[in-house]
Amino acid sequence: MTAATDSIVDKVYLRIRDMAIDYEFKPGERLNEVALAKTLGVSRTPLREALNRLSIEGLLRFLPGKGFFCRDLDVQEVFELYELRKALEIAALRLALERADETQIGEAMAFLATTGPEAGERPVSELVALDEAFHERLVAMAGNGEMLRVLRNVHARIRFVRWIDMARGERPASQQEHQQLLQALAERNEAAAVAILERHIGRRLDQITAAIREGYARIYMPVRTQS
Repeated sequence: MTAATDSIVDKVYLRIRDMAIDYEFKPGERLNEVALAKTLGVSRTPLREALNRLSIEGLLRFLPGKGFFCRDLDVQEVFELYELRKALEIAALRLALERADETQIGEAMAFLATTGPEAGERPVSELVALDEAFHERLVAMAGNGEMLRVLRNVHARIRFVRWIDMARGERPASQQEHQQLLQALAERNEAAAVAILERHIGRRLDQITAAIREGYARIYMPVRTQS
């Protein structure tokens, strides 16, 4: 493919990726490729390339002979993704305890101070992005680019559930645990850091079930605005 074609595919990929993450398609919905190509103003070739990429990443499902489908909000899948996230971040944290320098830790603390513990007037999407940025910054301290790449994929696939968490007003408690985690990291206290991170990330199956039930309600029920 030419550079221009690559650029078109990348743009289409990013747009559909955002649509899939935010469930602009309904869970389990079959994507109408003709209509989607028309909406995005592209031909079927770059569209299909973008859809294949998203299917490989687990953000869409492909069924031979049937086409591409939006992911279901599947309780077991989300639970397994949280297990993966916890294992990944704890492994990265142990590396960060060995490798992170004071400048990196100081920059992470400054990031928390700048973004603040309260939600303020920020939309939920921004709060989720800030939370993801903190955890990606933490994993980056491990100095392992593959860990960071996998975490970003996991973040994308659980973003809707995390959106529910933030919509419930969990940011102040979450930010407090972020601060405690960085303090333990600065002190090179592995036991404390791992315990904080396990508590912070861990989700029970019933918690995920409740979040997904609320997620379905938000997808299918109209949002009521307060007068």
